[in-house]
Amino acid sequence: MESINNDLHEPILATKEASSILSPEAISSELEETLSNSDLSYFRRFQAATCLELKTLYRLAAPAVIVYLLNNVTSMSTQILCGHLGNLQLAAASLGNTGIQVFAYGLMLGMGSAVETLCGQAYGAHKYELLGVYLQRSTILLMATGVPLTLIYIFSKPILIFLGESESIASAAAVFVYGLIPQIFAYAANFPIQKFLQAQSIVFPSAYISAATLAVHVLFTWLLVYVLGWGLLGASLMLSFSWWIIVVGQFVYILRSDKCKQTWTGFSSLAFSGLWEFLKLSTASAVMLCLETWYFQILVLIAGLLDNPEIALDSLSVCMTISGWVYMIAVGFNAAASVRVSNEVGAGHPKSAEFAVVVVTGSSFLISLIFAILVLVLRHVISYAFTEGITVSNAVSELTPFLAVSIILNGIQPVLSGVAVGCGWQAFVAYVNVGCYYVIGIPLGALLGFKFNLGAKGIWSGMIGGTLIQTLILLWVTFRTDWNKERERVRRSLESRSWPELLHFLPARCWAPGHEISSSGSSSRGLLVGGGGV
Repeated sequence: MESINNDLHEPILATKEASSILSPEAISSELEETLSNSDLSYFRRFQAATCLELKTLYRLAAPAVIVYLLNNVTSMSTQILCGHLGNLQLAAASLGNTGIQVFAYGLMLGMGSAVETLCGQAYGAHKYELLGVYLQRSTILLMATGVPLTLIYIFSKPILIFLGESESIASAAAVFVYGLIPQIFAYAANFPIQKFLQAQSIVFPSAYISAATLAVHVLFTWLLVYVLGWGLLGASLMLSFSWWIIVVGQFVYILRSDKCKQTWTGFSSLAFSGLWEFLKLSTASAVMLCLETWYFQILVLIAGLLDNPEIALDSLSVCMTISGWVYMIAVGFNAAASVRVSNEVGAGHPKSAEFAVVVVTGSSFLISLIFAILVLVLRHVISYAFTEGITVSNAVSELTPFLAVSIILNGIQPVLSGVAVGCGWQAFVAYVNVGCYYVIGIPLGALLGFKFNLGAKGIWSGMIGGTLIQTLILLWVTFRTDWNKERERVRRSLESRSWPELLHFLPARCWAPGHEISSSGSSSRGLLVGGGGV
């Protein structure tokens, strides 16, 4: 019976000869052993563990940050090129990019993060075949979600007018948004693929693909906008095309790379089973991350209701673009936190998971603090990268203290969300986000902005208050977590959801006639593994 159990926990449930070929690198237990080594003093354990974790973290976080930065720069370059066409074009591109397009981005990224939870935990537990199934399930659900999202894009002009935007800005923004419709389905394919690779700590290929795509994007956007005169529509169509380049490049890597031979075994009918359970986790993930992603975009929409909305929108869009650029660094650490925690918890390393949380949170905070200081130092010149208007530059300068505070909070909050994704706490965090962001932050911001006539500063102050409360709650919950109990919870969850799917990968010769495996993985009458019987 012991040999059966050993066989059943091989990376692929087949013959031992097959499982030894191109086996993915297992999660190292060195960090767990270091933290558990009572022969070392506390200081020596902490020092050795910090060195180990920093090496692992930055090997994962650095390329992840590069990927998110490059993808953000791709969108930002479109906005910059449109901005030099005029203030109206800048406002339209900003509203389309940060008001409408981010709606789809948040939803798709949120639903795709379910892959991050399941693939990360399955990879840590050596259930490698499940990763490809989870990737396909997520892609199916996200592509289906893209259909109703397309309707929002098509009717973006009346939606923006209904929300109180001016006719001229709404019309120009709608033209920009029409060209982003193909991007919806690029998101639907990209995020599951990206999370699938990240769960295996494969990030550098995505960075190379994103870098090459950025170079192509800037060149062809310039040609379409300024040489061919396609304006806003040409810029947004090129942005959509660039995202599809990223999708195709990453999928080709999965098909060609030896590192994915066991985690991607081809298209499977299993992708169409268990969709309801997967949808529930995807929905919880989407609600959690959408509420975060949309939160500060609502700031831009509310600002459109202020007096002189064009200046308010331009100044806030510049600040939001800068914040979004720095936020991508925190999102890179978010990915690292999710992968590290899910891998370590899945591998049964509670001390390593807890220590990883401390290191990644501290690292992201220090980096965000440096950027906040830089923003304050460059407050009078930073806006000229986006527009040549002196009025907008002065407005941006007045908002930079609020921007600096947001950057610091955004250096901590996304990392804690990454920990939640790694553990599968999405539903809990969604409730926290609703209360802090939409019950406290937005109403408080609207009250300060309109009732007390503080304008954009008041709106932003209230929303910062909501973010601060949310961050404090997540800090309290995360650092009070019992990681031994978390390990057991994840182990039981993996066992309950993986057996029906893992049995699909058993070779036919592994079964004796009439023999059945229970949901716990035991056999009452016997199981032939690799030709041997019991």
